[in-house]
Amino acid sequence: MSLHAQIAEYDAQKAINMPKDIFDLMAKTTDTLVATGIANDALTVGDDAPDFSLPNVTGELITLAELLAHGPVVLSFYRGGWCPYCNFELRAFQNVLPEIQQLGGQLVAISPQTPDNSLSTQEKNELEYAVLADVGNKVTNDYGLVFSLDKRLRPVYEKFGLDIPAINGDDTFTLPMPATYIIGQDGKIVYAFVAEDYTKRAEPSDVIDILATL
Repeated sequence: MSLHAQIAEYDAQKAINMPKDIFDLMAKTTDTLVATGIANDALTVGDDAPDFSLPNVTGELITLAELLAHGPVVLSFYRGGWCPYCNFELRAFQNVLPEIQQLGGQLVAISPQTPDNSLSTQEKNELEYAVLADVGNKVTNDYGLVFSLDKRLRPVYEKFGLDIPAINGDDTFTLPMPATYIIGQDGKIVYAFVAEDYTKRAEPSDVIDILATL
């Protein structure tokens, strides 16, 4: 089943099971963010990808420059392991990891979670690729992906037991828009998917198709 089909199935169940006031509020705050057009400010195809140095779940620093020395890089920014859509996406990319590697590519996921929480996400989803911690969203900001969680949603998240400041190790309530990039070995972005709507994700098969052309 494609990632988009999995998400559509989940959305249908969410519409049935989630309290209507919360469902409507989530839709409303998403529409508010989409209306800002913030995704238009994110890096896109043809831009130079900013280098970074971020810790993986064991604390080892991983740099984009070192990764690119071995082949193109698929870079996936996700909100956190608490987000069902992110988990669908992370697992969908795990499923195509052998194809990415066969095409000479490397897969990296980045979120603002602390390394410990990133480790939990990696273990929960049985991910065999690098999961990096961008605490404070510094790298995410370099890619133009940062937004602040709508204040109307914060008590809802708390009601669900989600303490975003604790998960991310800061009190900013900033998160990345979902984004997937393919970066060529010359450091140029050759594919970019960015969405203000957190329910929209890149389809892994599209990523494979682009990688096959490099």
